[in-house]
Amino acid sequence: MMNATEKLHITSSDYGYDYEDLFSPCDKGSAKKIGDSYLPVLYSLVFVFGLPGNVLVLWILLKYAWLKNMTGIYVFNLALCDLLFAITLPFWAYFAANEWIWGDAFCKIINVCYMLGYSGGVMFIILISIDRYLAIVHAVSPVRARTARCGIISSVVMWCVATFTSLPTMIYNKIDNIDGRIVCHTSFPSETLLRWKLLSLFSANVLGFFIPFAVMVFCYTGIIQTLLKSKSYKKHRALKVIFIVVTVFFVFWTPHNIVMFLESLRELHILTGCEFSIRLIIAQQITESITFVHCCLNPIIYAFLGEKFRLHLRRVCHACLPSCIIYELRDRLHFAPRDFTTLYRSQSSGSHDSSTFM
Repeated sequence: MMNATEKLHITSSDYGYDYEDLFSPCDKGSAKKIGDSYLPVLYSLVFVFGLPGNVLVLWILLKYAWLKNMTGIYVFNLALCDLLFAITLPFWAYFAANEWIWGDAFCKIINVCYMLGYSGGVMFIILISIDRYLAIVHAVSPVRARTARCGIISSVVMWCVATFTSLPTMIYNKIDNIDGRIVCHTSFPSETLLRWKLLSLFSANVLGFFIPFAVMVFCYTGIIQTLLKSKSYKKHRALKVIFIVVTVFFVFWTPHNIVMFLESLRELHILTGCEFSIRLIIAQQITESITFVHCCLNPIIYAFLGEKFRLHLRRVCHACLPSCIIYELRDRLHFAPRDFTTLYRSQSSGSHDSSTFM
């Protein structure tokens, strides 16, 4: 799948002839001007907010040995995907405003990181949903099936799937000189151009949205039904988290997948028109940029909302922040010195199951 910055530069001087007017070239340069103004800013903001959150998640998971069960392994890999994706954004930000200056090899490396982070994040959201379904609906314990070994094997499989879906972009990515500007983009062979484009769009739609959303709806519907029958005082909070998870995924990913579906129809010449093509390019840039924000929200949704994770985060802050700040925060939160230790011991003595992140 081609990212918004690549699309911006490829189409900036695309004078393709439109079917409605074979004698008038379709100048799509106006789409580039819109992308030039906001893409570098958006990429920079996502990088600034996405990098610290995902680094913190990885650090806490490693520091407190939460990689001994399936849930911790999945959240770790999700944060790793988001981190891999975030580190590519400064390069895309510079590229959107200027041109590609880092050579052909680095063009491929950055695209590999981008594609693995982008598609891998969705894959691990699927696994987290299934893990919560097994833990809550079927009460599968970490000792029986949700073991670290199963988590590692399924994670390796998902990384392989993410790599496979990214192969076309990885293979055909290169730098070119287009109208005096060096661009890093995906250039499919001309004889199979339409086939590769449709395959890329289809895999992005099906594997990147429809299957994950169907899995989430199935899993969380079963979880909601189970929680409604439960008398646990925490069920209302868990239902709120589920609502946030599904809503955020739907809101941030649906617009881009609708646009990609329209792009498929345009490639098949079902939808035509120069004005439509220009608006579709702009819509692709905007909607894909919206999906980027998801990597900033994943740490909050899948980690920071968890009680035990917030407890460990508080412990890290307690160890890192100056004593004067700690005492001030403790007074505001009405914590006595021994309360924190007692609370931490009582919480950490429990098993790190899926409720850790709920």
